[in-house]
Amino acid sequence: MAPTDPKQVVGSSSGGFFASIASTLSTFSTAMHKSVNGSIGYEGLEVINPEGGTDDAVDEAQKGRWKQEDRDGYWKMMQAYIGSDITSMVTLPVVIFEPMTMLQKMAELMEYSHLLDEADKCEDPYMRLVYASSFFISVYYAYQRTWKPFNPILGETYEMVNYGGITFIAEQVSHHPPMSAAHAENDHFTYDISSKLKTKFLGNSVDVYPVGRTRVTLKGYGNVLELVPPPTKVNNLIFGRTWVDSPGEMVLSNLTTGDKVVLYFQPCGWFGAGRYEVDGYVYNAADEPKVLMTGKWNQSMSYQPCDLEGEPLPGTQMKEVWRVADVPKNDKHDYTYFAHKINSFDTAPKKLLASDSRLRPDRFALEKGDMSKSGSEKSSLEERQRAEKRTREAKGEQFTPRWFDFTGEVSTTPWGDLEVYNFNGKYNEYSRSVKNEGSIQEVDIQSMEFNPWQYGKMAKE
Repeated sequence: MAPTDPKQVVGSSSGGFFASIASTLSTFSTAMHKSVNGSIGYEGLEVINPEGGTDDAVDEAQKGRWKQEDRDGYWKMMQAYIGSDITSMVTLPVVIFEPMTMLQKMAELMEYSHLLDEADKCEDPYMRLVYASSFFISVYYAYQRTWKPFNPILGETYEMVNYGGITFIAEQVSHHPPMSAAHAENDHFTYDISSKLKTKFLGNSVDVYPVGRTRVTLKGYGNVLELVPPPTKVNNLIFGRTWVDSPGEMVLSNLTTGDKVVLYFQPCGWFGAGRYEVDGYVYNAADEPKVLMTGKWNQSMSYQPCDLEGEPLPGTQMKEVWRVADVPKNDKHDYTYFAHKINSFDTAPKKLLASDSRLRPDRFALEKGDMSKSGSEKSSLEERQRAEKRTREAKGEQFTPRWFDFTGEVSTTPWGDLEVYNFNGKYNEYSRSVKNEGSIQEVDIQSMEFNPWQYGKMAKE
């Protein structure tokens, strides 16, 4: 018999006494939130402290990256959007941004790509899923950063080479709705994703639903893996210290064998209880547990073979499969060393596409700490994007991605339908042609002008 769902274990062990305690704490929490809201003059605004502290609730609510006058103005502006999807309908101030785009964020998943290499080398089909699911868990350490990446301009790209033998290319393939596609490949795996975020703005928080399709093919065994991640909630957007939680299930299915991994991300409870914790099992095609997995998504993951009841097998030990690498101390945007590589030209090809995210003037200005210039450059890029759309509509033409093709397939996800884009292979042809040019003079990529435009450079207005 398969073990009980971790969610049911948590709930069923409570009993009447613990349910009463939980209800009391919930009531107290609600009263404290109302007290905080009344003190700062924003009735109905929820400020959640993940540590559960209450002595300095008002002080906690006032903290954050906003100046008081900025918070006031932003709150008044955003009230009209409560309950709405704000993925692309709102122009956001650069004070909440990090100097990275969403395409670069997609590439950041590759930091622990060696786990997919190990998965491809495994003879044991269940250990393949242990390594592969740990790879997908590893990205959540970076996702806990509370700064927002820049939305890509239509036609924008990001290239990464010189890392683990991987070739990575991402492209913004649609503006309305905002959609990105990416492809990565080395000797052991291919990684393909079509991504479309859906959001729900709740006032001082936002729910983020990952409407996307992620597939990994392990080349050694031809196994095709598909991921369904949990949703994410960003708390205290305007008031309080911003923090991220991703409660729910992550399911990684082996479409070739029928095996799967189901991992449950515990929600953050009172005084931070359960925060970061991940538990679950690798199941065979008959839904029988074969390996238990446990850990914290911001620290490490471990595994141990188990019996049909989900209990550890006698004579076996828990073994660590992944641990987060050392990170810089007191980094302004909480970047890892790899995140800094993502932004550098060290991981760029010698002949970089002019549409690459690194070349964006708003991103570069923010990296240098000039928020005023970053804001004006961001507004300029957005206006040029709108101007290009007007030109395209006047010509009766449609935007066509360069490196990805729309398949015509619409995939169903737990959070909405997704238009699926496939890597068309043209980037590989392009890369080979560049290499064959031999002694051609290299372009000074640090002096290149950002140019994702379909109709020339779309001169600034």
